Amino acid sequence: MRHLSLYGVVTSVTVLLASIAFAQQQGAPPPPAPPFGSPITLDQAKKVAAAAEAEAKKKNLNSAVAIMEPNGTLVYFSKMDGTQYAAVTVAMDKALSAALYRRPTAAFDAGLRGGNTYLMTLRNMNAVPGGIPLVADGKLIGAIGVSGGSGPEDVSVAEAGVAALK
Repeated sequence: MRHLSLYGVVTSVTVLLASIAFAQQQGAPPPPAPPFGSPITLDQAKKVAAAAEAEAKKKNLNSAVAIMEPNGTLVYFSKMDGTQYAAVTVAMDKALSAALYRRPTAAFDAGLRGGNTYLMTLRNMNAVPGGIPLVADGKLIGAIGVSGGSGPEDVSVAEAGVAALK
């Protein structure tokens, strides 16, 4: 008859629980990032921002909207009357993060909530929802960042801007 020591049982349970936790943190890999395209034009940026502003007005929000090229260069910016001052830099930070990393800032939020704290070490990473890549013909042409409402409100305003490209 074989006897397991208390140490052996504790070690086995610890390894099992750690394996389960690791597997849960890994999750499904993110979709591939779109390849880079020609940078967004000023006319396109104005169209995207106008659609986002219209959505913000409809929701009774005072938003800041930043449109950037894939390399993070600001192409167009607007700040609605009554927008809180902090929203100016937050909108630009969201657009920068979405452009450089080619993914919505909400993906970083989800990653941090999932325990992936290493994300905090990434330069120019913003985990506040409201930054979304701008894709045309399957290629990244820039990003939009919106700030002034809650995370979900900023996302819906940004999505209205994204929809204007189609």
